[in-house]
Amino acid sequence: MRFAIALLTVICIASVIGTVVRQREPLNNYVNQFGPFWSEVFGKVDLYTVYSAWWFLLILGFLVVSTTLCIARNTPKILADLKSYKEQVREQSLQAHKHKALGQLPLSLEASLQQVSQWLDGGGWKARAQVRTNGIMIAARKGAANKVGYLAAHSAIVLICLGGLFDGDLLVKALMWTQGKSVYQGGGFISEVPAQHRLSDRNPSFRGTLSVTEGSRNGTAVLSMTDGVLLQPLPFDVELKKFKVEYYNTGMPKLFASDVLIHDRDGKTTAATIKVNEPLIHEGIAIYQSDFSDGGSLLKLRAIPLDGAEPFVLQGRVGTSTELQQGAQRLGLEFSGLRVINVENMGGNAGAPNAEGGTDVRKVDLVDSLQGHLGSGAKTRTEKSLQNIGPSFNYKLVDASGQRREFNNYMAPVLLDGQRVFLLGMRESLNEGFRYLRAPADENGSLDGWLRLRQALQKPELRERAARLYAEAATPTDKPQMLPQLTATAQRALGLFSGADTVRPDDKKPANGWGGLMALSQFVDREVPEAERSRVSEVLLRILNGSLYELLKISRAQAQLPPPANDAATQAFMTQAVLSLSDAVFYPAPLLLQLEDFQLVQASGFQVARAPGKTLVYLGAILLIIGVFAMLYIKERRLWIWLEAAPGQGEETRVRMALSSTRESPDTATEFDRLKSELLKDTA
Repeated sequence: MRFAIALLTVICIASVIGTVVRQREPLNNYVNQFGPFWSEVFGKVDLYTVYSAWWFLLILGFLVVSTTLCIARNTPKILADLKSYKEQVREQSLQAHKHKALGQLPLSLEASLQQVSQWLDGGGWKARAQVRTNGIMIAARKGAANKVGYLAAHSAIVLICLGGLFDGDLLVKALMWTQGKSVYQGGGFISEVPAQHRLSDRNPSFRGTLSVTEGSRNGTAVLSMTDGVLLQPLPFDVELKKFKVEYYNTGMPKLFASDVLIHDRDGKTTAATIKVNEPLIHEGIAIYQSDFSDGGSLLKLRAIPLDGAEPFVLQGRVGTSTELQQGAQRLGLEFSGLRVINVENMGGNAGAPNAEGGTDVRKVDLVDSLQGHLGSGAKTRTEKSLQNIGPSFNYKLVDASGQRREFNNYMAPVLLDGQRVFLLGMRESLNEGFRYLRAPADENGSLDGWLRLRQALQKPELRERAARLYAEAATPTDKPQMLPQLTATAQRALGLFSGADTVRPDDKKPANGWGGLMALSQFVDREVPEAERSRVSEVLLRILNGSLYELLKISRAQAQLPPPANDAATQAFMTQAVLSLSDAVFYPAPLLLQLEDFQLVQASGFQVARAPGKTLVYLGAILLIIGVFAMLYIKERRLWIWLEAAPGQGEETRVRMALSSTRESPDTATEFDRLKSELLKDTA
């Protein structure tokens, strides 16, 4: 018993680990989560496949054997004890019990026996009497189910462990060994996998995944093993007609369901709907809705080169790749995914469209280092307000050196701090979260206004013209001599901000980009005395804001658009434009991809399982409940009553009684006192 309890404790701890640590994930996920050293250590002890680890199965086997032996050893004793009333005990031994009493009944011995028997039957006692030469011994018992609870609880442990063994990888590994099958470690299409990596469709126990795209059918499940996969043919095909998602008003999903057709091998077709927590059972195989993914949606994109070249239309399907030529640079483009619904915490960002929002760049301290480039897309400090902010899509760009960067762009502008912005996300690796460039939307809800301003900023002649226009407007009429100096300062600010100029002629541009507010900050640090840096920073930002505003008017005039309105909306646009143009210096791609339209194609992920041990586990769970309740809440009590003729008392009978219980408690004494008061007139 001690050994079984120790094994059960180890299994419980291992089960907790198997619940906390997600099982059968790609190795990279564990490296990202635990680091290179501990991920390898945990992998050596099979913590990523706890329930199929050799040591876990070995412990289960030992627990089954140990508990079975315990049951086999104690069952004959329990069964014998259930049949025994122990009526053969000596009357003198009743004096040794803790709960005992002595009294008399004003009846003859035969009448007393009849009265006691009726009283025991009425109280639910089962009794047996033994007639002796000097009296009658009555042995009664109640609560025999307590010992049945012992058998039920221990049998439950055996059944649950056997069910775990049957439903684990033990049978699969046995079939692999007997049938000469091996794990497949390659890639490619399922139809191309050789037969030695495919199990029989009569496999009695398996648990795998099945991915089906809308409009297609699949009849082969994938079983993930520690070092590869096995293919499990099913006795039917699953065709996905439609994957459905229903949402709450907040945009949070409330239902995932798949409308499917089950095609049997004999030609029979069955329609069904599979929902989360509502599996379909077909031919003894359970089909669960486990996840969903993109099944190859068609994307229509607008590719916008950041060097000022003309945008062009691009189409691609999720899961495919192509190549792009940008000048002398060739890029690989991989279409990674499409998300139609994106629920974000937008608390505090739902201001009016014409509200003044954003950060006033005139209040930015250029003396401090600017660390917040390409920040979170929806970072807030207020209470949660979950909203759906529309579709987004993922893609990867691969440069000539093989470096792969992932991008996540939203289709529609998002309202943040009173300003509608396009969120353009990127990350260098999967270990990082996405960082977002917030490009403001113009009055038409388009990215064109920001792009025109950025392209104008890259042209020296337009920067010179904008600086001159700003200087002419800002020079006091009584100080015309300030015009050349103000023009030169504005040109210098625009040149540094655009990245065209460096602080000093011999400076080299850093590899990760040059320009933006970082360039102005470095200029102030290196060229301005410390005591005057704060004042110069404010003046420089005012000049930059004014010059960029003139540049905006020039870019709109070239596009044959009217000048921008001098209102709060334009001020908010310019504020966000300055910040986003500064962050765009660190955007590591020569072009933007903007989603214009898509044709959604979903794919459902199902978990399919044939689990013969499920019945054993359910039966074991029922027995465990019965056994635990029987052992905890049912007490076995034995009552002995000795009847003998009272010496010298005529027709009276002397009664001696005693009570014992398997678990002593204050209720035992209370119950015995009640029994005495009911049966005996006088006690001593």
